[in-house]
Amino acid sequence: MRKVVLYHLLSLDGVAFEDGEWFTDTGPELIANLARVIGSQDDILLGRRTYDYWAEFWPTSDHEPFASFINGTRKHVVTSSTPTREWANTTVVKAPVAEYVSAMRQQSGGDIGIHGSIELARSLLRARFVDELRLVVAPVVVGHGRRVLDGDDPVQPIELLDVQRSPKGTLFLAYGCPTQATA
Repeated sequence: MRKVVLYHLLSLDGVAFEDGEWFTDTGPELIANLARVIGSQDDILLGRRTYDYWAEFWPTSDHEPFASFINGTRKHVVTSSTPTREWANTTVVKAPVAEYVSAMRQQSGGDIGIHGSIELARSLLRARFVDELRLVVAPVVVGHGRRVLDGDDPVQPIELLDVQRSPKGTLFLAYGCPTQATA
C-alpha cells in the first residue's frame, strides 16, 4: 500500500500559514530535506486554493528541486469548483476525498504527497489517511495564523522516525502515523 505523506513548514507555535516572511532558513539543509521527501512521491494531493496559487507560480519557476518536481508530477486537485488555471498532469477530484485517496493508496506507485492545502491536510488527518508527517519547524513564534495541527482532531498516536536540525535551528521532523482510515 502506498503511503500518504504530509509535508509542511511550520513555526515553533504551529502556524502553517500567515502572510509575511517569517520562514527565513532557506539553506542547503532545507533543500536536501525537501529533495528527500519529494524523491519518493509521484502523486500530489492539493486543495483548490493552493492549486490556483501554485498553478500561477510554479510553471515558470526555476526554484529547484521543487519546480521540476511539481510541474512533472501528477496533481490531484480536491475541489467542488473548477480551478481557475490549467496545469499539466492535473486531475480534478470531485469524488469524496476519502474514497479517492483510498483507491489511490491501492494503486502501484510511490508516496502520495500533500503539500500546502491546510484544509485538505486537516481532513485527511482527521480521517486517519496520513501515514507520515514531514514537518519543517522554524525557530520563530508567529503568534497567529492557520495551523495544520489545530488541536480539534481526535487523539492520534505518532512515532518519531527522524529528527535533524540546521545550523540556524530549523528542525526537520519525520513522524509515522499508524493509519486507521475510515474509508
